[in-house]
Amino acid sequence: MAPSKSRRGGEMGYKRWNQNTSFVDIALSESLKKNRSMRTMDRINRVNDWRKVEERLMDYYKIGRQEEGADAYPPLMLLKGLLLQKWFHIPSDPELENQINDRSSFKIFLGLPLDGISPDHSTFSRFRSRLSSEAMAWINKEVLQQFARKGLTINEGIAIDARLVESASHPLSNDELKEQREKRDTPEGQVDKNGKPLKFSRDLESDWMTKDGEPPFYGLKEHASVDVNNGLLLATELTPASHHESPYLPLCAAASCHTEEPIKIIYADKGYFGEPNRSFLSLNQIKDGIMRKDTTTAKLTEYEHERNKRISKKRYIVEQYFGLSHLHQGAHRARFTTLIKNAIDAKVRQIGL
Repeated sequence: MAPSKSRRGGEMGYKRWNQNTSFVDIALSESLKKNRSMRTMDRINRVNDWRKVEERLMDYYKIGRQEEGADAYPPLMLLKGLLLQKWFHIPSDPELENQINDRSSFKIFLGLPLDGISPDHSTFSRFRSRLSSEAMAWINKEVLQQFARKGLTINEGIAIDARLVESASHPLSNDELKEQREKRDTPEGQVDKNGKPLKFSRDLESDWMTKDGEPPFYGLKEHASVDVNNGLLLATELTPASHHESPYLPLCAAASCHTEEPIKIIYADKGYFGEPNRSFLSLNQIKDGIMRKDTTTAKLTEYEHERNKRISKKRYIVEQYFGLSHLHQGAHRARFTTLIKNAIDAKVRQIGL
């Protein structure tokens, strides 16, 4: 079914579809009632107020605002498509397009008629590129606030940790990285051999890190915070791999404040131990759940060893997020060659969790 093209004065230029029941709808109605994917997405629709999410999205997404030109796909439809990609472990945008065309439950979730055609895979790619990290942060905040209004407490305790994310590109030496970055900063480095803007490029934002007893690693680092009671992913930030995790505790804490309720306690491993983070927690009246470690002047007491064990039983929840997203969503390896697109991808995963 072709989308409607009619547009009244002042309306935004988004595609609309005739919502009248078709013969296809009638023929598939009984089978859809027994479709497990459809039942799952029905529950998701009942939990989320998508109108509020769309309002947040429209504050940042400007495509389709013009009264002239071709109608654009509604941004909420495209966002839902990226969520389907995460939930059903779809590895690429072309495969997402194929799955939408193949699966009636996907079409219903997106608001497409059953005989409608999926947005092109390049439409999803452009949509992802046009989103900002700030926009996704506000959309995630809206979803988490909806959960809070339904009675979930999400700030009683949070666990913070970091994991390495393999680069989407093959590693380069530091000298090669320096040379490529300098070239990228020139006008010639922004175009391909035909003089057109680069569409595909090597990842030059990843870097190397080394850790005692482990081989060198080339990639990024994801810093994340997870609610210890409900397992909700509250914040995710990406940096080059060489950035130490400890300075990012305050950033993750600030990004986890989605409601008026203050964070009561932060759990973290020994990598976050130190005076700067203890002072930050004290200043903000947040209980200290950071594990202790031996220093050059003092060894851990028996009490501190026991305290570390108690904390480890709380902070496992963030390691569980890392493990599950690694296993089911390939989150241990970056999908894209730019930091911002990988950050958007991580924040889509945040909504999906």
